[in-house]
Amino acid sequence: MNPYIMTILLFGLGLGTTITFASSHWLLAWMGLEINTLAIIPLMAQQHHPRAIEASTKYFLTQATAAAAMLFAGVTNAWLTGQWDIQQMTHPLPLTMITLALALKIGLAPLHTWLPEVLQGLDLTTGLILSTWQKIAPFILLLQISKTDQTMLVVLALASTLVGGWGGLNQTQLRKILAYSSIAHLGWMMLIIQFSPSLTLLALLLYFVMTFSAFLTFKINNTTTVNMMAASWAKAPMVTAMAPMILLSLGGLPPLTGFMPKWLILQEMAKQDLAPTATIAALTALLSLYFYLRLSYAMTLTMAPNNLTGTTPWRLTSKQLTLPLSLSIVMSTTLLPLSPAVTALLTL
Repeated sequence: MNPYIMTILLFGLGLGTTITFASSHWLLAWMGLEINTLAIIPLMAQQHHPRAIEASTKYFLTQATAAAAMLFAGVTNAWLTGQWDIQQMTHPLPLTMITLALALKIGLAPLHTWLPEVLQGLDLTTGLILSTWQKIAPFILLLQISKTDQTMLVVLALASTLVGGWGGLNQTQLRKILAYSSIAHLGWMMLIIQFSPSLTLLALLLYFVMTFSAFLTFKINNTTTVNMMAASWAKAPMVTAMAPMILLSLGGLPPLTGFMPKWLILQEMAKQDLAPTATIAALTALLSLYFYLRLSYAMTLTMAPNNLTGTTPWRLTSKQLTLPLSLSIVMSTTLLPLSPAVTALLTL
Protein backbone atom coordinates (compact mmCIF):
# COMPACT_ATOMS: atom_id res chain seq x y z
CA MET A 1 0.00 0.00 0.00
CA ASN A 2 1.13 3.54 -0.78
CA PRO A 3 2.79 5.00 2.36
CA TYR A 4 0.82 8.26 2.04
CA ILE A 5 -2.50 6.38 1.94
CA MET A 6 -1.34 4.22 4.86
CA THR A 7 -0.50 7.38 6.85
CA ILE A 8 -3.95 8.88 6.13
CA LEU A 9 -5.70 5.65 7.19
CA LEU A 10 -3.70 5.36 10.42
CA PHE A 11 -4.40 9.04 11.11
CA GLY A 12 -8.10 8.29 10.55
CA LEU A 13 -7.91 5.44 13.08
CA GLY A 14 -6.37 7.74 15.66
CA LEU A 15 -8.76 10.60 14.89
CA GLY A 16 -11.89 8.42 15.17
CA THR A 17 -10.85 7.06 18.57
CA THR A 18 -9.86 10.53 19.82
CA ILE A 19 -13.21 12.05 18.75
CA THR A 20 -15.09 9.30 20.62
CA PHE A 21 -12.82 9.80 23.66
CA ALA A 22 -13.43 13.53 23.77
CA SER A 23 -17.17 13.53 23.07
CA SER A 24 -19.96 14.00 25.58
CA HIS A 25 -22.64 13.98 22.85
CA TRP A 26 -23.96 10.72 21.32
CA LEU A 27 -23.85 12.09 17.76
CA LEU A 28 -20.17 13.00 18.06
CA ALA A 29 -19.34 9.62 19.64
CA TRP A 30 -21.15 7.86 16.77
CA MET A 31 -19.22 9.96 14.25
CA GLY A 32 -15.88 8.96 15.83
CA LEU A 33 -16.79 5.26 15.69
CA GLU A 34 -17.78 5.58 12.01
CA ILE A 35 -14.46 7.26 11.10
CA ASN A 36 -12.71 4.44 12.95
CA THR A 37 -14.58 1.74 11.02
CA LEU A 38 -14.08 3.37 7.62
CA ALA A 39 -10.34 3.84 8.28
CA ILE A 40 -9.63 0.17 9.08
CA ILE A 41 -11.59 -1.43 6.21
CA PRO A 42 -8.98 -0.53 3.49
CA LEU A 43 -6.28 -1.89 5.83
CA MET A 44 -8.22 -5.17 6.05
CA ALA A 45 -8.82 -5.44 2.31
CA GLN A 46 -5.26 -4.54 1.21
CA GLN A 47 -4.28 -8.22 0.76
CA HIS A 48 -6.54 -8.65 -2.36
CA HIS A 49 -7.38 -12.14 -1.17
CA PRO A 50 -10.92 -13.60 -1.10
CA ARG A 51 -10.63 -14.29 2.66
CA ALA A 52 -9.53 -10.71 3.36
CA ILE A 53 -12.36 -9.25 1.25
CA GLU A 54 -14.86 -11.55 2.98
CA ALA A 55 -13.53 -10.51 6.42
CA SER A 56 -13.74 -6.81 5.46
CA THR A 57 -17.35 -7.24 4.27
CA LYS A 58 -18.38 -9.09 7.43
CA TYR A 59 -16.70 -6.48 9.59
CA PHE A 60 -18.36 -3.61 7.70
CA LEU A 61 -21.84 -5.17 8.00
CA THR A 62 -21.56 -5.88 11.75
CA GLN A 63 -20.09 -2.45 12.53
CA ALA A 64 -22.73 -0.70 10.38
CA THR A 65 -25.48 -2.64 12.20
CA ALA A 66 -24.03 -1.70 15.60
CA ALA A 67 -23.61 1.96 14.56
CA ALA A 68 -27.21 2.13 13.28
CA ALA A 69 -28.52 0.60 16.53
CA MET A 70 -26.40 3.04 18.53
CA LEU A 71 -27.65 6.06 16.57
CA PHE A 72 -31.25 4.84 16.92
CA ALA A 73 -30.77 4.42 20.68
CA GLY A 74 -29.29 7.94 20.94
CA VAL A 75 -32.24 9.43 19.03
CA THR A 76 -34.72 7.42 21.15
CA ASN A 77 -33.06 8.69 24.33
CA ALA A 78 -33.25 12.30 23.04
CA TRP A 79 -36.93 11.77 22.22
CA LEU A 80 -37.80 10.23 25.60
CA THR A 81 -35.66 12.37 27.91
CA GLY A 82 -34.62 15.41 25.83
CA GLN A 83 -30.93 14.57 26.44
CA TRP A 84 -28.10 13.88 23.98
CA ASP A 85 -25.49 13.74 26.73
CA ILE A 86 -23.69 10.39 27.15
CA GLN A 87 -23.75 10.67 30.96
CA GLN A 88 -27.54 11.31 30.97
CA MET A 89 -28.54 7.94 29.51
CA THR A 90 -31.20 7.08 32.10
CA HIS A 91 -34.15 5.51 30.28
CA PRO A 92 -33.93 1.67 30.28
CA LEU A 93 -34.99 1.18 26.62
CA PRO A 94 -32.24 3.23 24.87
CA LEU A 95 -29.76 2.13 27.54
CA THR A 96 -30.34 -1.56 26.75
CA MET A 97 -30.14 -0.89 23.00
CA ILE A 98 -26.92 1.07 23.24
CA THR A 99 -25.27 -1.50 25.57
CA LEU A 100 -26.07 -4.28 23.07
CA ALA A 101 -24.86 -2.12 20.14
CA LEU A 102 -21.51 -1.48 21.87
CA ALA A 103 -21.28 -5.18 22.84
CA LEU A 104 -21.67 -6.03 19.14
CA LYS A 105 -18.96 -3.48 18.27
CA ILE A 106 -16.33 -5.05 20.54
CA GLY A 107 -17.51 -8.67 20.16
CA LEU A 108 -19.00 -9.60 23.54
CA ALA A 109 -20.93 -12.90 23.65
CA PRO A 110 -23.60 -13.67 22.48
CA LEU A 111 -22.87 -11.01 19.81
CA HIS A 112 -19.36 -12.34 19.20
CA THR A 113 -19.83 -14.63 16.19
CA TRP A 114 -18.32 -12.16 13.67
CA LEU A 115 -15.01 -11.73 15.53
CA PRO A 116 -13.30 -15.15 14.99
CA GLU A 117 -14.40 -15.20 11.33
CA VAL A 118 -13.15 -11.68 10.63
CA LEU A 119 -9.84 -12.14 12.46
CA GLN A 120 -9.22 -15.42 10.60
CA GLY A 121 -9.34 -13.59 7.25
CA LEU A 122 -6.80 -10.91 8.19
CA ASP A 123 -3.01 -10.85 8.35
CA LEU A 124 -1.46 -10.72 11.83
CA THR A 125 -0.67 -6.97 11.79
CA THR A 126 -4.23 -5.89 10.92
CA GLY A 127 -5.53 -8.55 13.32
CA LEU A 128 -3.46 -6.94 16.08
CA ILE A 129 -5.03 -3.51 15.36
CA LEU A 130 -8.51 -5.08 15.39
CA SER A 131 -7.84 -6.88 18.69
CA THR A 132 -6.40 -3.85 20.49
CA TRP A 133 -6.92 -0.33 19.09
CA GLN A 134 -10.43 -0.97 17.72
CA LYS A 135 -11.67 -1.99 21.19
CA ILE A 136 -10.75 1.31 22.87
CA ALA A 137 -13.49 3.69 21.62
CA PRO A 138 -16.55 1.44 22.27
CA PHE A 139 -14.99 0.43 25.59
CA ILE A 140 -14.75 4.05 26.77
CA LEU A 141 -18.44 4.56 25.92
CA LEU A 142 -19.37 1.39 27.86
CA LEU A 143 -17.32 2.73 30.76
CA GLN A 144 -19.40 5.92 30.78
CA ILE A 145 -22.82 4.21 30.76
CA SER A 146 -21.93 1.18 32.91
CA LYS A 147 -23.18 2.59 36.22
CA THR A 148 -26.82 2.34 35.20
CA ASP A 149 -27.42 -1.12 33.67
CA GLN A 150 -25.84 -3.66 35.97
CA THR A 151 -27.54 -7.04 35.48
CA MET A 152 -27.22 -7.17 31.71
CA LEU A 153 -23.49 -6.33 31.78
CA VAL A 154 -22.82 -9.18 34.25
CA VAL A 155 -24.81 -11.61 32.06
CA LEU A 156 -22.91 -10.51 28.92
CA ALA A 157 -19.61 -10.76 30.82
CA LEU A 158 -20.22 -14.30 32.12
CA ALA A 159 -21.41 -15.43 28.67
CA SER A 160 -18.22 -13.97 27.16
CA THR A 161 -15.86 -15.69 29.61
CA LEU A 162 -17.67 -18.99 28.98
CA VAL A 163 -17.80 -18.67 25.17
CA GLY A 164 -14.21 -17.37 25.05
CA GLY A 165 -12.99 -20.45 26.93
CA TRP A 166 -15.23 -22.97 25.21
CA GLY A 167 -14.81 -21.67 21.66
CA GLY A 168 -11.02 -21.82 21.67
CA LEU A 169 -10.76 -25.45 22.79
CA ASN A 170 -11.11 -27.18 19.43
CA GLN A 171 -9.41 -24.61 17.19
CA THR A 172 -6.30 -25.18 15.10
CA GLN A 173 -6.06 -21.64 13.67
CA LEU A 174 -4.08 -19.24 15.87
CA ARG A 175 -6.03 -16.15 14.82
CA LYS A 176 -9.32 -17.79 15.86
CA ILE A 177 -7.77 -18.83 19.18
CA LEU A 178 -6.65 -15.22 19.76
CA ALA A 179 -10.18 -14.02 18.87
CA TYR A 180 -11.72 -16.29 21.52
CA SER A 181 -9.01 -15.16 23.94
CA SER A 182 -10.09 -11.56 23.24
CA ILE A 183 -13.76 -12.43 23.94
CA ALA A 184 -12.84 -14.08 27.27
CA HIS A 185 -10.66 -11.15 28.39
CA LEU A 186 -13.38 -8.63 27.50
CA GLY A 187 -15.78 -10.71 29.58
CA TRP A 188 -13.48 -10.36 32.61
CA MET A 189 -13.33 -6.59 32.11
CA MET A 190 -17.11 -6.29 31.80
CA LEU A 191 -17.60 -8.17 35.09
CA ILE A 192 -15.97 -5.37 37.03
CA ILE A 193 -16.71 -2.31 34.88
CA GLN A 194 -19.55 -1.00 37.07
CA PHE A 195 -17.78 -1.55 40.40
CA SER A 196 -14.22 -0.44 39.63
CA PRO A 197 -13.69 1.38 36.29
CA SER A 198 -9.99 1.97 37.08
CA LEU A 199 -9.46 -1.79 37.51
CA THR A 200 -11.20 -2.38 34.17
CA LEU A 201 -8.78 0.03 32.47
CA LEU A 202 -5.83 -1.75 34.11
CA ALA A 203 -7.11 -5.11 32.81
CA LEU A 204 -7.56 -3.60 29.32
CA LEU A 205 -4.04 -2.16 29.32
CA LEU A 206 -2.43 -5.45 30.40
CA TYR A 207 -4.55 -7.36 27.85
CA PHE A 208 -3.19 -5.02 25.14
CA VAL A 209 0.42 -5.66 26.22
CA MET A 210 0.01 -9.46 26.32
CA THR A 211 -1.91 -9.62 23.01
CA PHE A 212 0.72 -7.39 21.37
CA SER A 213 3.42 -9.86 22.50
CA ALA A 214 1.46 -12.89 21.25
CA PHE A 215 0.73 -11.41 17.80
CA LEU A 216 4.35 -10.25 17.31
CA THR A 217 5.67 -13.67 18.36
CA PHE A 218 3.50 -15.39 15.75
CA LYS A 219 4.45 -12.75 13.17
CA ILE A 220 8.20 -13.22 13.71
CA ASN A 221 7.80 -17.00 13.38
CA ASN A 222 5.33 -16.59 10.49
CA THR A 223 2.93 -19.08 12.08
CA THR A 224 -0.86 -19.12 11.62
CA THR A 225 -1.79 -22.67 12.69
CA VAL A 226 -0.99 -24.86 15.69
CA ASN A 227 0.90 -27.36 13.47
CA MET A 228 3.19 -24.62 12.09
CA MET A 229 4.23 -23.73 15.65
CA ALA A 230 6.25 -26.93 15.96
CA ALA A 231 8.77 -25.61 13.40
CA SER A 232 9.23 -22.22 15.10
CA TRP A 233 12.21 -23.40 17.22
CA ALA A 234 14.33 -23.43 14.04
CA LYS A 235 13.39 -19.82 13.16
CA ALA A 236 13.72 -17.96 16.47
CA PRO A 237 14.84 -20.18 19.37
CA MET A 238 14.84 -17.44 22.04
CA VAL A 239 11.40 -16.13 21.09
CA THR A 240 10.09 -19.70 21.03
CA ALA A 241 11.49 -20.25 24.53
CA MET A 242 9.67 -17.14 25.81
CA ALA A 243 6.39 -17.82 23.96
CA PRO A 244 4.90 -20.18 26.63
CA MET A 245 5.43 -17.44 29.23
CA ILE A 246 3.39 -14.99 27.11
CA LEU A 247 0.64 -17.56 26.47
CA LEU A 248 0.42 -18.63 30.12
CA SER A 249 0.37 -14.95 31.12
CA LEU A 250 -2.65 -14.52 28.80
CA GLY A 251 -4.19 -17.48 30.62
CA GLY A 252 -3.69 -15.72 33.97
CA LEU A 253 -1.22 -18.10 35.59
CA PRO A 254 0.87 -16.83 38.53
CA PRO A 255 3.62 -15.59 38.86
CA LEU A 256 3.11 -13.87 35.47
CA THR A 257 1.61 -10.44 34.71
CA GLY A 258 -1.72 -11.85 33.48
CA PHE A 259 -2.53 -13.12 36.98
CA MET A 260 -2.69 -9.56 38.37
CA PRO A 261 -5.96 -8.35 36.72
CA LYS A 262 -7.73 -11.68 37.35
CA TRP A 263 -6.68 -11.70 41.00
CA LEU A 264 -7.76 -8.08 41.58
CA ILE A 265 -11.06 -8.62 39.72
CA LEU A 266 -11.91 -11.71 41.80
CA GLN A 267 -10.98 -9.83 44.96
CA GLU A 268 -13.22 -6.87 44.03
CA MET A 269 -16.12 -9.18 43.17
CA ALA A 270 -15.79 -10.92 46.54
CA LYS A 271 -15.99 -7.46 48.18
CA GLN A 272 -19.20 -6.77 46.22
CA ASP A 273 -20.82 -10.02 47.54
CA LEU A 274 -20.66 -11.63 44.10
CA ALA A 275 -18.86 -14.82 45.17
CA PRO A 276 -20.93 -17.19 42.91
CA THR A 277 -20.25 -14.99 39.85
CA ALA A 278 -16.54 -14.84 40.75
CA THR A 279 -16.46 -18.65 41.09
CA ILE A 280 -18.04 -19.17 37.65
CA ALA A 281 -15.58 -16.68 36.10
CA ALA A 282 -12.61 -18.42 37.75
CA LEU A 283 -13.79 -21.82 36.45
CA THR A 284 -14.19 -20.49 32.89
CA ALA A 285 -10.58 -19.21 33.10
CA LEU A 286 -9.51 -22.88 33.32
CA LEU A 287 -10.99 -23.50 29.86
CA SER A 288 -8.88 -20.68 28.42
CA LEU A 289 -5.82 -21.92 30.28
CA TYR A 290 -6.22 -25.34 28.63
CA PHE A 291 -5.88 -24.01 25.08
CA TYR A 292 -2.97 -21.74 26.05
CA LEU A 293 -1.23 -24.82 27.50
CA ARG A 294 -1.98 -26.66 24.26
CA LEU A 295 -0.30 -23.89 22.27
CA SER A 296 2.69 -23.85 24.63
CA TYR A 297 3.05 -27.62 24.23
CA ALA A 298 2.84 -27.39 20.42
CA MET A 299 5.44 -24.63 20.32
CA THR A 300 8.10 -25.82 22.73
CA LEU A 301 7.64 -29.50 23.56
CA THR A 302 7.09 -30.85 20.06
CA MET A 303 9.74 -30.79 17.38
CA ALA A 304 8.84 -30.90 13.69
CA PRO A 305 10.82 -33.38 11.56
CA ASN A 306 13.54 -31.38 9.82
CA ASN A 307 16.46 -31.92 7.50
CA LEU A 308 19.82 -30.26 8.13
CA THR A 309 19.13 -27.16 6.05
CA GLY A 310 15.72 -26.68 7.70
CA THR A 311 17.27 -26.28 11.16
CA THR A 312 19.28 -23.14 10.41
CA PRO A 313 16.87 -20.27 9.50
CA TRP A 314 17.72 -18.61 12.83
CA ARG A 315 21.20 -17.79 11.46
CA LEU A 316 19.65 -15.49 8.83
CA THR A 317 19.09 -11.85 9.76
CA SER A 318 15.44 -11.07 10.44
CA LYS A 319 13.74 -8.03 8.91
CA GLN A 320 11.26 -7.84 11.79
CA LEU A 321 11.62 -5.20 14.51
CA THR A 322 12.46 -7.06 17.71
CA LEU A 323 12.72 -4.18 20.21
CA PRO A 324 8.91 -3.72 20.62
CA LEU A 325 8.56 -7.49 21.10
CA SER A 326 11.35 -7.70 23.70
CA LEU A 327 9.84 -4.81 25.71
CA SER A 328 6.33 -6.26 25.58
CA ILE A 329 7.60 -9.74 26.57
CA VAL A 330 9.25 -8.25 29.67
CA MET A 331 6.02 -6.42 30.55
CA SER A 332 3.89 -9.52 29.83
CA THR A 333 5.84 -11.68 32.24
CA THR A 334 7.34 -9.63 35.07
CA LEU A 335 4.83 -7.02 36.29
CA LEU A 336 3.13 -9.10 39.00
CA PRO A 337 5.43 -7.81 41.82
CA LEU A 338 4.00 -4.34 41.12
CA SER A 339 0.56 -5.50 42.33
CA PRO A 340 0.79 -3.74 45.76
CA ALA A 341 1.64 -0.44 44.04
CA VAL A 342 -1.23 -0.95 41.55
CA THR A 343 -3.65 -1.74 44.39
CA ALA A 344 -2.58 1.42 46.22
CA LEU A 345 -3.16 3.49 43.04
CA LEU A 346 -6.60 1.92 42.47
CA THR A 347 -7.72 2.88 45.99
CA LEU A 348 -6.72 6.56 45.61
